[in-house]
This record gives sequence, structure tokens and C-alpha cells, in this order.
Amino acid sequence: MEKEKLYRLKSEANKISPILNIGKNGVTDTLIEELNKQIKANRLVKVKVLKSAEEGKDLKTIADELAEATRSTLIDVRGRTVVLYR
Repeated sequence: MEKEKLYRLKSEANKISPILNIGKNGVTDTLIEELNKQIKANRLVKVKVLKSAEEGKDLKTIADELAEATRSTLIDVRGRTVVLYR
């Protein structure tokens, strides 16, 4: 993805609120289904990863898992928030 588009998407992401929270159950099939629906509807989504979701995984791994499972592009990981785009 070219830099300009990436910057534009990051700035758009600043204006939206997280749609989903990932809790102690981690990345489940149900979560992926819902995330797919949200991405289809909004294209750009923000997901908040709660501390309890990290059991033995770092945030980057979880973010990559989400991007792969939803066939979307990982735009940004900031704090505990992951931004995805399709």
C-alpha cells in the first residue's frame, strides 16, 4: 500500500471509535465473524484489545492474526488499539 493512502487511513482512524473489544476469550470464530461484518460495512475499523486477551501473545501477534483471519490490511497498532482496513 502506498504511503499517502496509509497516512490518509491512519488519520481517518483517529476520528473513529473502537467497534469491538477483544477480551479474555481472545480471537474467537464469533469475533472474526462480527469483525468481518463490520469491515464489510465500514471498510476501516478499530478494535480494542483488552489486557486479558494477551495471554502469552503480544499485541502485534494478535493484530496479525486478526488481519489474516479477516483478509484485511493491518494499518496501525497504537497502544492497545488495532486498525484494520479492507
